[in-house]
Amino acid sequence: MVDGTGERHAMRPARVRAGEGTGAFGRLDLVVVASAVALVGALVAVPMERTRRASRIATCRANLMKVAGATLSFARDQQGRLPAPEEGRGELQWWYKEQVKGHAGLTGASSTRDAVFACPDDRGYTDPVPFHQTARFDFGSYCFNGVTLPGVPSIAGWPLAEVADPRRTLLVMEWTAHGPLSWHRSRTGRRNAPFYRDAESVLGFVDGRVAMAPVYYDGFNAAYTRDPIAGYEYRYSGR
Repeated sequence: MVDGTGERHAMRPARVRAGEGTGAFGRLDLVVVASAVALVGALVAVPMERTRRASRIATCRANLMKVAGATLSFARDQQGRLPAPEEGRGELQWWYKEQVKGHAGLTGASSTRDAVFACPDDRGYTDPVPFHQTARFDFGSYCFNGVTLPGVPSIAGWPLAEVADPRRTLLVMEWTAHGPLSWHRSRTGRRNAPFYRDAESVLGFVDGRVAMAPVYYDGFNAAYTRDPIAGYEYRYSGR
């Protein structure tokens, strides 16, 4: 543009768009940055959650191995005989803990401080708190293979020497193996229903090993009421 003096001047826009040429942060820039932050956060959160989950499973396995070792140690001190019902105690599947806990280094009354008997993923069942925080389950997440109902297979009071297949026979396990459900790779989320076939639980065996394995469900009866069909690596009965 040329003014009356003959000098040329650059044309200037009447207004400057928001954020353009001013160094300001525009709305579109903010959306882009927010999206990038959210994506990075998601990329970080997923592996972190996987790491936490793996850590909880590892802790559960390690604890159950100690509980299995304590149970076997108790049996050796009892001329090779596994825990049996005691008068005045609760259900043996839970209250076996009172017989074996000394072999796990615990003394005094059972309580929520008994970390070795607690699975970090324990979410309980009928109560709104985990089993290991409940006195009526003797503050433990792990059951002994000692359900003493008529017709139900177990090894309550058995001599170790009479267990026919120690590698496959259950000794102690997460409660979920009774369902079956899974605390670690759940198909029902945080819900405890319905039971379903091949739910994975951490299982301890009479030979002392611990493994996470699928548990059989026939669609009608709780898993602990019968041995599984062929193809499963565990059994409740000692024969």
